Amino acid sequence: MGSRRTSLFLILTSLCISILLSLTVGRARTVPDLVSDGIHYQSAEVGLPYLRLNVIPSFLASNSTCEETYGFLPCTATALGNLFLIIVYGYLMYFAATYLSNGSELLLEILGPGIVGGLFLPILGALPDAMLILVSGLSGTKKTAQSKVSVGMGLLAGSTVMLLTVIWGTCVIVGKCDLQGTVAIDGKDTKGFKLTESGVSIDIWTKYAARIMAVSVVPFIVVQLLQALHSTSGRHLAVLIALILSLLLLISYCLYQVFQPWIQKRRLAYVRDKRIVSGFLTHLKKRALGRLLTKDGKPNEVVLGRLFDAIDLDHDEHLSSSELRAFVIGMQLEEMRLGEGDIVEKVMKDFDTQPDSRITLEEFKNGIARWFAEISGSRPKSGGVIPDTMTYLTDFHEESERERELLGAEDDEADENSIENPKKTTIKAVLMLLLGTIIAAVFSDPLVDAVDNFSDATGIPTFFISFIVLPLATNSSEAVSAIIFSSRKKRRTASLTFSELYGAVTMNNVLCLSVFLALVYVRGLTWDFSAEVLVIVIVCIVMGALGSFQTGFPLWTSFIAFALYPISLVLVYVLDYVCGWS
Repeated sequence: MGSRRTSLFLILTSLCISILLSLTVGRARTVPDLVSDGIHYQSAEVGLPYLRLNVIPSFLASNSTCEETYGFLPCTATALGNLFLIIVYGYLMYFAATYLSNGSELLLEILGPGIVGGLFLPILGALPDAMLILVSGLSGTKKTAQSKVSVGMGLLAGSTVMLLTVIWGTCVIVGKCDLQGTVAIDGKDTKGFKLTESGVSIDIWTKYAARIMAVSVVPFIVVQLLQALHSTSGRHLAVLIALILSLLLLISYCLYQVFQPWIQKRRLAYVRDKRIVSGFLTHLKKRALGRLLTKDGKPNEVVLGRLFDAIDLDHDEHLSSSELRAFVIGMQLEEMRLGEGDIVEKVMKDFDTQPDSRITLEEFKNGIARWFAEISGSRPKSGGVIPDTMTYLTDFHEESERERELLGAEDDEADENSIENPKKTTIKAVLMLLLGTIIAAVFSDPLVDAVDNFSDATGIPTFFISFIVLPLATNSSEAVSAIIFSSRKKRRTASLTFSELYGAVTMNNVLCLSVFLALVYVRGLTWDFSAEVLVIVIVCIVMGALGSFQTGFPLWTSFIAFALYPISLVLVYVLDYVCGWS
């Protein structure tokens, strides 16, 4: 797994380096220096009488100087030298992100969801991005910070756009299965690349994650709208308001992540009870000689009395737990994925109103009537007459099964693997998290410096360098894991994959934005990122809408995702450098 992640990281990095090199060489060939006789006079400020041959291209050498980070890390003023440093420091940041990801997964296996899964792991996942954004605005004077902070904005926008476009679309293609309506059939991929008949499907929790992600762009919108204020103090206040709102959203999202497993269990328990009701009543109907209810919806006392006697094996006019257990054996429990104990417990809880751990005939009749009332309560009656009982039961059972699938319920498989040595594994997880955090903290600053120096040497804006290259370093581990996970071609793994992508973007939009806004506010920097904000908002809303209102992603949706990546780059360039938004 590690070698596959590293290989993909190197391939993607090489592709982006090729793009940057082509831009660099292209800019070098367009400078006026190349249209000359090959010699140049030194500047008059130097005051030297001799001629200098221009034998080294301008993109390979520079007369400017650089400052070593921490006083000992290497630096260079040339384009290729800084490109090399970006590769080295980027790989170290990728290494840090991998350690943080693997350590988080180990810790989650031991401690489970809740506070760990909901609070710490999302923050740790966004830590490399947050570190890079932080150092981009802390170093140097206010003027230097204003120049370097565009690296942080480029990373913030690039991470969000890459996850929701390139990675999102790749996961749809890799994980596609045959679609039956909007539901993907696990493991079946016979439709090839048919745009509407092949794709992936997700559970309802992934829809919620997409909606939360779409809401998380509100601070971007607020800070941008309030920039319309003409006074400097008003714009500064706008940044503070957006920062407070972003922090509130961060806290709310973490709390949701903490309590989401509990909410999911409650909803799954409710759906399980509905399946027990439909299964038990269907089993009664099959054993009954006649209708369980009369035409006016009241219990058919004759039929129910016969059923009661058939279940009451010792004929003591009471039903015990053991007698109910013997009755439910023939309920096709394997097909319904229910246990005998679950059904008996539910029946005793709802029917035994005394309670004395026994069910009388009267309690049995009243219990059956209440269950049928629950089933038919929200369904229309034709002419006041109850339709066929089996029709109601079949519809109710299919509805409960659909709800179960949407909620992402697991089959009764042994998914929980026992940890052989929890103490050793915990120590390993903590050490990996510490090492990843240290690497991210140490090499964030030199990476930002290398990007800034590369921009100075080539003339390429720092935003585009950080937009394209830096997300590969900080998000590659997460991206490769998502792609490999989605390749299992199951609805559950697809749901988890897209939930992780939406969750990562949400943390970018609240945690990383909070760090960025705090830098702008504390250091008194100018908010000058209208085009970048617009790109983030457009991509999040479009992709959030795709995931919020449907549980199936046909193959054609991947092409929308892919198209948004180049559109984002072109839009920023046009707005900043053609329309003059910057």
